[in-house]
Amino acid sequence: MGDDSPENREVSWRSLPKDFLHDQKDIWLFPTQLAKGRHWLPTLAIVGGTAGLIVADPHAMPYFRSHERNLDDVNDVFDSPITAAEVVVLPASLLATGYIRHDSYQTGTALLAGEAYADSAIVDLAIKAVTRRKRPSDVPPGGSFRNTFFSGGKSPFKGSSFPSGHSAGVFSIATVVASRYHHHRWVPWAMYGFATAISFSRVTTSAHFPSDVFLGAALGYTITRYEVLRPR
Repeated sequence: MGDDSPENREVSWRSLPKDFLHDQKDIWLFPTQLAKGRHWLPTLAIVGGTAGLIVADPHAMPYFRSHERNLDDVNDVFDSPITAAEVVVLPASLLATGYIRHDSYQTGTALLAGEAYADSAIVDLAIKAVTRRKRPSDVPPGGSFRNTFFSGGKSPFKGSSFPSGHSAGVFSIATVVASRYHHHRWVPWAMYGFATAISFSRVTTSAHFPSDVFLGAALGYTITRYEVLRPR
Protein backbone atom coordinates (compact mmCIF):
# COMPACT_ATOMS: atom_id res chain seq x y z
CA MET A 1 0.00 0.00 0.00
CA GLY A 2 1.26 3.49 -0.84
CA ASP A 3 1.37 6.27 1.71
CA ASP A 4 -1.51 7.99 -0.09
CA SER A 5 -3.74 4.94 0.02
CA PRO A 6 -7.19 5.28 1.66
CA GLU A 7 -6.22 2.35 3.90
CA ASN A 8 -3.67 4.60 5.60
CA ARG A 9 -6.12 7.29 6.68
CA GLU A 10 -6.37 7.11 10.45
CA VAL A 11 -9.21 8.56 12.50
CA SER A 12 -10.51 8.49 16.08
CA TRP A 13 -13.36 10.02 18.04
CA ARG A 14 -10.88 12.55 19.37
CA SER A 15 -9.59 13.62 15.94
CA LEU A 16 -13.01 13.62 14.26
CA PRO A 17 -14.09 17.25 15.01
CA LYS A 18 -10.73 18.64 13.91
CA ASP A 19 -10.74 16.46 10.79
CA PHE A 20 -14.26 17.62 9.91
CA LEU A 21 -13.30 21.30 10.21
CA HIS A 22 -10.19 20.63 8.10
CA ASP A 23 -12.40 19.03 5.43
CA GLN A 24 -14.81 21.94 5.39
CA LYS A 25 -12.00 24.46 5.03
CA ASP A 26 -10.60 22.60 2.01
CA ILE A 27 -14.06 22.13 0.46
CA TRP A 28 -15.06 25.79 0.63
CA LEU A 29 -11.63 26.94 -0.53
CA PHE A 30 -11.81 24.64 -3.54
CA PRO A 31 -12.28 27.60 -5.97
CA THR A 32 -8.73 28.68 -5.08
CA GLN A 33 -7.52 25.34 -6.46
CA LEU A 34 -9.32 26.05 -9.72
CA ALA A 35 -7.71 29.48 -9.82
CA LYS A 36 -4.34 27.73 -9.70
CA GLY A 37 -5.32 25.63 -12.72
CA ARG A 38 -5.97 22.41 -10.78
CA HIS A 39 -8.86 19.92 -11.06
CA TRP A 40 -10.44 21.56 -14.09
CA LEU A 41 -11.19 18.34 -15.97
CA PRO A 42 -13.30 16.59 -13.29
CA THR A 43 -14.95 19.89 -12.38
CA LEU A 44 -16.00 20.51 -15.98
CA ALA A 45 -17.23 16.91 -16.27
CA ILE A 46 -19.47 17.31 -13.21
CA VAL A 47 -20.71 20.78 -14.14
CA GLY A 48 -21.30 19.76 -17.75
CA GLY A 49 -23.09 16.55 -16.80
CA THR A 50 -25.30 18.39 -14.31
CA ALA A 51 -26.13 21.15 -16.82
CA GLY A 52 -27.01 18.60 -19.51
CA LEU A 53 -29.32 16.73 -17.17
CA ILE A 54 -31.00 19.97 -16.03
CA VAL A 55 -31.87 20.60 -19.67
CA ALA A 56 -33.15 17.03 -20.00
CA ASP A 57 -35.11 16.99 -16.70
CA PRO A 58 -38.39 18.44 -18.08
CA HIS A 59 -38.41 15.72 -20.75
CA ALA A 60 -37.44 12.84 -18.46
CA MET A 61 -39.75 13.43 -15.50
CA PRO A 62 -43.05 13.02 -17.39
CA TYR A 63 -41.89 9.49 -18.32
CA PHE A 64 -41.14 8.55 -14.71
CA ARG A 65 -44.40 10.07 -13.49
CA SER A 66 -46.45 8.19 -16.09
CA HIS A 67 -44.81 4.91 -15.03
CA GLU A 68 -45.05 5.45 -11.28
CA ARG A 69 -47.87 2.94 -10.86
CA ASN A 70 -45.82 0.25 -12.57
CA LEU A 71 -43.10 0.83 -9.98
CA ASP A 72 -45.33 0.96 -6.90
CA ASP A 73 -43.93 -2.23 -5.36
CA VAL A 74 -40.34 -1.11 -5.93
CA ASN A 75 -41.01 2.44 -4.71
CA ASP A 76 -42.55 1.14 -1.49
CA VAL A 77 -39.22 -0.52 -0.67
CA PHE A 78 -37.37 2.72 -1.43
CA ASP A 79 -39.67 5.10 0.44
CA SER A 80 -37.76 8.14 1.74
CA PRO A 81 -37.69 7.21 5.47
CA ILE A 82 -36.76 3.62 4.59
CA THR A 83 -33.87 4.63 2.34
CA ALA A 84 -32.62 7.12 4.94
CA ALA A 85 -32.61 4.33 7.53
CA GLU A 86 -30.84 1.96 5.13
CA VAL A 87 -28.08 4.52 4.56
CA VAL A 88 -27.53 5.14 8.29
CA VAL A 89 -27.65 1.45 9.23
CA LEU A 90 -24.50 0.64 7.23
CA PRO A 91 -21.96 2.76 9.16
CA ALA A 92 -23.80 2.09 12.42
CA SER A 93 -23.46 -1.66 11.84
CA LEU A 94 -19.78 -1.30 10.99
CA LEU A 95 -19.21 0.68 14.19
CA ALA A 96 -21.05 -1.80 16.40
CA THR A 97 -19.38 -4.89 14.94
CA GLY A 98 -16.02 -3.14 14.98
CA TYR A 99 -16.28 -2.62 18.73
CA ILE A 100 -17.59 -6.14 19.30
CA ARG A 101 -14.71 -7.68 17.33
CA HIS A 102 -12.14 -5.17 18.64
CA ASP A 103 -11.38 -4.33 15.02
CA SER A 104 -9.91 -0.82 15.00
CA TYR A 105 -9.77 -0.72 11.20
CA GLN A 106 -13.49 -1.43 10.91
CA THR A 107 -14.28 1.09 13.63
CA GLY A 108 -12.18 3.67 11.79
CA THR A 109 -14.03 2.89 8.58
CA ALA A 110 -17.34 3.61 10.33
CA LEU A 111 -16.03 6.90 11.71
CA LEU A 112 -14.75 7.92 8.26
CA ALA A 113 -18.16 7.08 6.80
CA GLY A 114 -19.75 9.38 9.37
CA GLU A 115 -17.25 12.13 8.59
CA ALA A 116 -17.88 11.77 4.85
CA TYR A 117 -21.65 11.81 5.35
CA ALA A 118 -21.46 14.99 7.43
CA ASP A 119 -19.15 16.71 4.94
CA SER A 120 -21.45 15.97 2.00
CA ALA A 121 -24.55 16.94 4.01
CA ILE A 122 -23.18 20.43 4.75
CA VAL A 123 -22.46 21.08 1.06
CA ASP A 124 -25.80 19.60 0.05
CA LEU A 125 -27.77 21.82 2.44
CA ALA A 126 -25.85 24.93 1.39
CA ILE A 127 -26.67 24.37 -2.28
CA LYS A 128 -30.28 23.55 -1.44
CA ALA A 129 -30.64 26.79 0.52
CA VAL A 130 -29.44 28.80 -2.48
CA THR A 131 -31.23 27.00 -5.33
CA ARG A 132 -34.56 26.19 -3.58
CA ARG A 133 -35.59 23.92 -6.44
CA LYS A 134 -39.13 22.59 -6.48
CA ARG A 135 -39.39 18.82 -6.13
CA PRO A 136 -41.02 16.82 -8.97
CA SER A 137 -43.64 15.62 -6.49
CA ASP A 138 -44.66 19.26 -5.91
CA VAL A 139 -45.47 19.76 -9.58
CA PRO A 140 -49.23 19.17 -10.04
CA PRO A 141 -50.46 16.51 -12.51
CA GLY A 142 -50.19 17.89 -16.02
CA GLY A 143 -47.98 20.73 -14.79
CA SER A 144 -44.68 21.79 -16.28
CA PHE A 145 -41.36 20.58 -14.93
CA ARG A 146 -39.64 23.71 -16.21
CA ASN A 147 -38.64 26.75 -14.15
CA THR A 148 -38.27 24.73 -10.97
CA PHE A 149 -35.30 26.61 -9.52
CA PHE A 150 -35.86 29.33 -6.89
CA SER A 151 -39.51 28.33 -6.58
CA GLY A 152 -39.43 25.61 -3.93
CA GLY A 153 -39.93 25.95 -0.20
CA LYS A 154 -37.71 28.30 1.72
CA SER A 155 -36.51 25.53 4.01
CA PRO A 156 -33.41 23.70 2.72
CA PHE A 157 -34.53 20.71 4.76
CA LYS A 158 -37.88 20.08 3.06
CA GLY A 159 -38.67 22.19 0.06
CA SER A 160 -35.48 22.13 -1.97
CA SER A 161 -34.65 19.37 -4.43
CA PHE A 162 -31.20 20.24 -5.76
CA PRO A 163 -29.03 18.27 -5.16
CA SER A 164 -30.19 14.96 -3.70
CA GLY A 165 -29.11 14.55 -0.11
CA HIS A 166 -29.82 10.82 -0.21
CA SER A 167 -27.49 10.41 -3.19
CA ALA A 168 -24.74 12.52 -1.64
CA GLY A 169 -24.97 10.62 1.64
CA VAL A 170 -25.13 7.10 0.26
CA PHE A 171 -22.31 7.67 -2.23
CA SER A 172 -20.11 9.18 0.47
CA ILE A 173 -20.58 6.13 2.68
CA ALA A 174 -20.26 3.71 -0.24
CA THR A 175 -17.00 5.34 -1.32
CA VAL A 176 -15.47 4.98 2.14
CA VAL A 177 -16.37 1.29 2.44
CA ALA A 178 -15.51 0.46 -1.19
CA SER A 179 -12.12 2.18 -0.92
CA ARG A 180 -11.18 0.73 2.46
CA TYR A 181 -12.21 -2.83 1.52
CA HIS A 182 -11.39 -2.81 -2.19
CA HIS A 183 -9.21 -5.90 -1.80
CA HIS A 184 -12.50 -7.82 -1.46
CA ARG A 185 -13.57 -7.57 -5.10
CA TRP A 186 -17.28 -7.86 -4.37
CA VAL A 187 -17.35 -4.96 -1.89
CA PRO A 188 -17.03 -2.06 -4.39
CA TRP A 189 -19.64 -3.68 -6.63
CA ALA A 190 -22.02 -4.17 -3.72
CA MET A 191 -21.48 -0.69 -2.28
CA TYR A 192 -21.80 1.24 -5.53
CA GLY A 193 -24.69 -0.97 -6.64
CA PHE A 194 -26.48 -0.20 -3.39
CA ALA A 195 -25.75 3.53 -3.77
CA THR A 196 -26.98 3.55 -7.37
CA ALA A 197 -30.23 1.76 -6.44
CA ILE A 198 -30.94 4.21 -3.62
CA SER A 199 -30.15 7.18 -5.87
CA PHE A 200 -32.25 5.97 -8.80
CA SER A 201 -35.19 5.41 -6.47
CA ARG A 202 -35.20 9.13 -5.70
CA VAL A 203 -36.16 9.74 -9.33
CA THR A 204 -38.74 6.94 -9.64
CA THR A 205 -40.50 8.16 -6.47
CA SER A 206 -40.59 11.74 -7.89
CA ALA A 207 -38.56 13.01 -4.95
CA HIS A 208 -35.80 14.32 -7.23
CA PHE A 209 -34.89 15.13 -10.81
CA PRO A 210 -32.11 13.14 -12.53
CA SER A 211 -29.78 16.15 -12.31
CA ASP A 212 -30.34 16.34 -8.54
CA VAL A 213 -29.28 12.72 -8.18
CA PHE A 214 -26.28 13.06 -10.48
CA LEU A 215 -24.87 16.07 -8.66
CA GLY A 216 -25.55 14.54 -5.25
CA ALA A 217 -23.74 11.34 -6.22
CA ALA A 218 -20.83 13.30 -7.70
CA LEU A 219 -20.49 15.42 -4.55
CA GLY A 220 -20.63 12.39 -2.28
CA TYR A 221 -17.98 10.55 -4.26
CA THR A 222 -15.54 13.40 -4.91
CA ILE A 223 -15.68 14.91 -1.41
CA THR A 224 -15.05 11.50 0.09
CA ARG A 225 -12.44 10.19 -2.33
CA TYR A 226 -10.34 13.31 -2.63
CA GLU A 227 -10.80 14.97 0.77
CA VAL A 228 -12.00 12.61 3.50
CA LEU A 229 -9.82 9.64 2.48
CA ARG A 230 -6.64 11.66 2.05
CA PRO A 231 -4.07 10.59 4.67
CA ARG A 232 -3.44 13.29 7.28
